[in-house]
Amino acid sequence: MKRRLVYGIGAIILGLGTLVGCGSGSQGAASTAGASSDVSQSTQVEKTTIKFGTCPGPYGDMVKYAIKPSLEEKGYKVEIIEFSDYVQPNLALGKGEVDVNVFQHNVYFENFKKEHQLELTKLINIPTAGLGFYSNKYKDVSEVAEGATFTVPNDVTNLRRALLEAQKAGLLKIDETVEVAQFSEKNVLENPLNLKITPVEAAQLPRTLDSADLAAIPGNYALSAGIDLNTAIYKEVLVEDMKNIIAVRTSEVDSKFAKDILEIVESEAFNKVIESSEYQFSGFQKPEWYTTKWGK
Repeated sequence: MKRRLVYGIGAIILGLGTLVGCGSGSQGAASTAGASSDVSQSTQVEKTTIKFGTCPGPYGDMVKYAIKPSLEEKGYKVEIIEFSDYVQPNLALGKGEVDVNVFQHNVYFENFKKEHQLELTKLINIPTAGLGFYSNKYKDVSEVAEGATFTVPNDVTNLRRALLEAQKAGLLKIDETVEVAQFSEKNVLENPLNLKITPVEAAQLPRTLDSADLAAIPGNYALSAGIDLNTAIYKEVLVEDMKNIIAVRTSEVDSKFAKDILEIVESEAFNKVIESSEYQFSGFQKPEWYTTKWGK
């Protein structure tokens, strides 16, 4: 019987902060002082347990089904730790509370580690569920009416990402000269439909569909809410920097466990899980190395 990944409403409830290690962005910023330097000074010890940090959605399942079994075959114990926001997984990685994380695209990653002065490094890009516009009111983006309410992610990189897609969809125009870190909804130059743009924490966006006319939802949170990606009335086409990554501490990028993860992600076993009809990964947008290697 075809196995399906079940995320459901529970994953959205996680966004209320019920998971271990979660907190607000401001709290996280205060806790980073000295974290990366403390970790980087630690003595390299070969790991037997690998802790993956993820957010609610498909990437924890990608680790569970496409990476974990092969790591266990190599003798590792694998733990998957979920966080309810986009802030804590990088802070936890910087502090050594997890060994690797899988949840974010490269633009967010580069901006976050610079802002928080974290010594983290991208290991490899992975297949990624893109952002989409969803609505319980409209069947096509061309139907969006004047004065419609439009909810978008509240973190700066995904806010700009969502509004850039809204520009591509012909809904508005943004100031593309503004740097990602300084971008806000105030940088919308033209809004001919007078859309009411409301930034919301990404994990909560699916819940806004009950009240908002249109919501820009990252693919992982759409799936975690049980939303079929194919129901999006508009889908982004991901550039390479907007595809998700696996990240480790810079001090451990050449470690045995990091090299083993890299080998597994590039393996035929990983490819078979990603392309299997038993899971929801086959419809994800693939990184360039993947399509070059596997022709898909």
